[in-house]
Amino acid sequence: MTEHPAVRLTTAHSADLGTAERTAARALLYDVFEGDIDEHDWEHCLGGVHAMVWEGPELVGHASVVQRRLLHAGRALRTGYVEGVGVRADRRGRGHGAALMAALERIVRGAYELGALGSTDEAAGFYAARGWRLWSGATEALTPGGVVRTKDADGCVYVLPAAVTPDPAGGPLVCDWRDGDVW
Repeated sequence: MTEHPAVRLTTAHSADLGTAERTAARALLYDVFEGDIDEHDWEHCLGGVHAMVWEGPELVGHASVVQRRLLHAGRALRTGYVEGVGVRADRRGRGHGAALMAALERIVRGAYELGALGSTDEAAGFYAARGWRLWSGATEALTPGGVVRTKDADGCVYVLPAAVTPDPAGGPLVCDWRDGDVW
């Protein structure tokens, strides 16, 4: 019989991650997203709470939630924005992604008015099955040059109602500015 290393889920703020943990998380995401990630994407993962799944000493899953402000219907909503969700390819299908998201969803529901994330087509069903709702309204970004329509983000932004349930009839969902992909 083969012995499997213990699986454990940890959560920690970016400030509490050691160099080895931070390096492992960055390397994992670069491996998971194979060329579809850059330093801006990694930076977007920092400054909030990281959930990490470990099998023994190996990091096999990562996700983080950071605070952002999304504007909707005349309000600036304190939003837990989920970033950097990835599970090593040879460890998928074992519930690691669900464990990561459960940890972050607890944080979103307890600390924010709303949860939001930008999904790949491949992950859309995963988020929808967890209760995340595809945002059916327009998306925009508050840029240094003013509010700009982000049509390319339409159809990939998901929200998780917490204290607030945004209604697409109330107008677009507008994200705050950041370098790289704004959503």
